[in-house]
Order: sequence, then C-alpha cells, then structure tokens
Amino acid sequence: MSSFFTVPGSHKKRKRSSAPEAPQKRVAGSKTPGKVLPKANGPAKKKVERDESISGSDSEDDESRSEAEESGDAMEADESDEEAETAAERRLRLAERYLENVKEHVDEAGFDAADIDRDLIAERLQEDVAESKGRVYRQLAVELAFNNASQTLFRSNTNSITSIATCAPYFYTTSKDIHLHKWKTQELPQHQYPQTTRKKQKKPPAPPRRQPDLELWIKGNSGKAKDRSYLRHTDQILAVAASSDGKYVVTGGQDRRIIVYDAATLKPLKVLTDLKNAHHRDAVTGLAFRRGTNQLYSCSKDRTVKVWSLDEMAYVDTLCGHQDEILDIDALAQERCVSVGARDRTARLWKVIESTQLVYRGGGADKKPRPGIDQRSLLHEGSMDRIAMIDDDLFVTGSDNGAIALWSTQKKKPVYIEPIAHGLDPPLKPSEVSAELHPKADVPPPTPRMITALKAIPYSDVILSGSWDGQIRVWRLSDDKRRIELIAALGVIPGVINDIDIFERGERGQDGLCIIAAFGKDHRLGRWKTLEKVKNGGVIFEIPKVARTTKGGSSEHISTSDEEDD
Repeated sequence: MSSFFTVPGSHKKRKRSSAPEAPQKRVAGSKTPGKVLPKANGPAKKKVERDESISGSDSEDDESRSEAEESGDAMEADESDEEAETAAERRLRLAERYLENVKEHVDEAGFDAADIDRDLIAERLQEDVAESKGRVYRQLAVELAFNNASQTLFRSNTNSITSIATCAPYFYTTSKDIHLHKWKTQELPQHQYPQTTRKKQKKPPAPPRRQPDLELWIKGNSGKAKDRSYLRHTDQILAVAASSDGKYVVTGGQDRRIIVYDAATLKPLKVLTDLKNAHHRDAVTGLAFRRGTNQLYSCSKDRTVKVWSLDEMAYVDTLCGHQDEILDIDALAQERCVSVGARDRTARLWKVIESTQLVYRGGGADKKPRPGIDQRSLLHEGSMDRIAMIDDDLFVTGSDNGAIALWSTQKKKPVYIEPIAHGLDPPLKPSEVSAELHPKADVPPPTPRMITALKAIPYSDVILSGSWDGQIRVWRLSDDKRRIELIAALGVIPGVINDIDIFERGERGQDGLCIIAAFGKDHRLGRWKTLEKVKNGGVIFEIPKVARTTKGGSSEHISTSDEEDD
C-alpha cells in the first residue's frame, strides 16, 4: 500500500486549474486562510513573486511543497543513510568528531603556532590511547623542578599520623589516637601569563608558605568498643582513602571497622559489613579506591582482601590467598588490585572479575659488592610492607631490608632491585650490644632503613619513597622500564614517614605537583622504632614545572621557584 512518504515526488504536486487565477488584493489585517502575509519591511518585488507562486506558476511549482513533505523526504533520506553506513564509516565519523573536539579544546586554550608545531593534538590523542590501555605515557621527571620545591610543615596535636589521602584541594589524615582530620591546602597564585606571548615576562610570586587550614575533625571513643551501633572508631585508625569525586572518605583501623563518611561534613554514614553482617576479623591496614569509581578495596591482617561498592554501600566479594597479614594495597582504573603479604614475601595481583590471582615471590637481595658498604648489610628480604602501581603492567614494592623492587606482571621475579634505597642506620656502639664491662669491638653491621612509605604517580615515570632518614626520595623509571634511578631528595623531615600522597595542580598538572607526607615518632603499625624529640605532623611540598623555552629562545612557561631570573 503506497503512502505519502513512498510516492515519488512528481506525483505529489498539487493539481492546478487549467486557467491561472488572477492575483488577489490583500487587505491589511485580513486573515485569509492559506495566505501568508509578507513582512512589513520586505521589498514589493518579493510580494509579487510570492503571489505568483501561490497562484500556480509552472516554473516554481516544484519548490512549493509543504514543510511536512520536505521533512518526510529528509527523514527517509536519514534513515536510508544510517542503514547504509558501515561499521568502518561509523568509526571514521566518530574519530572525526573526536578530533574536532580536541581542536576546539586546543583553540580555547590559546596556544600559539610554536605549540601547534609540536603536534599537541597528536600528543593528546596518544595520551588518551595510552591511558585507555593502562600504559606509562607521561614523562614527568624532566618536567618537574624538584630542586626548587617549596616546603611547608604543619603540626598535629595527636599521636603519630598513620595515613593520608588527598582529593584536591583537600587532604585527610588519621592518627593513632582515633582522630580523622580534614585539611585544605594553600592556593597557588591566580595570576598566569598567557602562553601566546613571546616576550620574556617576570616570574609570578612564589606560593605563600603558610600552613594548611584545619577545617574539620572527628574523634572516636575507645569506650564504645562493644556498641555495634556506634558509627565511629574505637581503636587506632590505620588507613584512610578518599574517592575521586570528592563524595566519600573511608577509614579502617585496629578495631576491624571500615567506616564511610560524607567528605564535606565528615558525618559517618555507614559501617561496612559483609553478607554475614561481620567486619574483617583483624585490623584493617590498607584501603584503595578503584580509579575514577566508588569501588573500594580493603586489606587486613586477617589475610583477606575485600571488595565493596559505595554506590550501593554493599559488600561485593572476598579474596583469599596470602599466607600472612596483608599490609598494603593499591589499585588503578581496571577492576584489579595488588597487595603485599608481609612475611609470606609475596605480592599478588587480584583479578576481581575472574576471581583469580597472580603470585610474585620475593625474598631475595642484591648481593653485588658495593664500595663502602659491609656485605653483611645486604640483608635478605624479610617482609614486604609497601606496594604502589605505576600502570597496569608495572608496580613497585618496598621491604624491611630497605630495598625497592620493580615488578612486571609478565614476570614472576623482580625486574630490578634497588638495595638500601634510604641508606643505613649508624652502627651500634659495643656497649649497646654487650653487657660486659669491656665489650669487644665486634658489633653487628649497620642495618638498612626499611621502606615505610611508597607512592607512584599513575601512568608516569615518577616514584616516591620514604623512611626515617628525614627525606622523601624521588625515583625515575627508565625509558626501557627495566630499572629505577634516584633523581632528587626532598626536605629534612624529623620523623618516621608513614604515608605519602600526591595531587596535580591545574589541568593535567600544568601548574606543578603537590606532595603531602605524614610523619610521626614511630611506625604506623608498632613502636619498634621510636624517635625521641620528634613532634607529629606532616609536610607539604609544592613542585613547580620546569621553565621551557620556545624556538626563539623566549620563556614560554615560568616555574614558580625561588631562583633569580637569568
């Protein structure tokens, strides 16, 4: 059965009378059906042409179809085009649309011709593809001026800070005396010079060296240990994590509880429990969010990893396999996480969807002779305490023998081991070793400082580590991804560095990097190493970008450092 939309256009013409009708006079203000009044300011010639076309001119009859007929033909054409479009053509169309969006973003940013010469659009495309594949694609080590970092100390009237989590511009700290603090970091100067200029400008002022603002805090109560309805901690808080959307903050502690808070107000929302309405069976030692989601991973001394969904505030799964307590956990964008099992000396990669795990066994040591170091100081690995993911194929671990090991998910053994990454403790005196009145001079060799904090900037070549030597050491991943090398040491920090976290300033880190470290008198998990005359607190490092020069030699980006202009 034929319809209006399937009949050929030649059959849709309106029938006309054999003799053309004479033009009719139009009276101002009349509402004659079928007549369209011309605009008041339009030329008179157009009026005559319009009247003639309405009267039935043969030359313009094909153009006088109604809007409904035209829209019907357009709909029919669009449907036929969509049906005829192949998968390859659709991909091409989407790629062209994406490229146009990237071009608009570049135009809005106001880059000059020199920037376009460097193929910023192609670079942006390569970064997006690399990030979707989970590979290292950012070479930040050469872009950051670690030697020009500004340092700000802040104190906390609590016991040792055990963990830290950031969600710019805020960060959250936890302590052994059941405190959770919310801080706001300093703001960088708002004045930015346009990148289109070719004249060398004066550098903007350095960021003000002031302490962060303590906005909110909440404290638990150890006397409520038997109250299951109590929505706060009753023992030491050992771990904290913040969601990337700034909506939730989660803490875990010695009381086996995992508590979810509203990030804006620090109001406790829920104590997470599994299907049997139970917590972890031992202390919660680590928390990590899956990048860009509200999926949470927790690890515990009960040798399990649990998976939670904060969108539903529900338990998802339990992962078992470690033979000793799990001390640290980390995750990136894929639905997987990595953990370290202390004295079982293994790192494990958990694939949550498949409910499988890959085991990476440590325990070795780099025994190559090193000048000035007693061979006995190169100890075997006793406990793997820290872990951080670089990308979906690489991760690093830190151990009690002071070594940092680089691992690939494709190999069961470390790709590279950096021994004694934070140096050696001073040797003991003979009187400290022996109770004899005249002890012999034979004393144990100096012991390496264990790795107490470890962090990597995701999908980049920068790794940060901490111990109790008073420094945060910055390591660079080599171009072949087979070794790490020391490039800088930040600050003098009086205490045991228990945790490190970072966030980037500006879009894609264009304004530099902010590093926040928490330190205290003793280790977050015990008191086997206690530093006297040390106050608990933290330190903030602002790392500016390195100044770049254009082809003409002018400065294109000025770093916020304390250096004098050349």
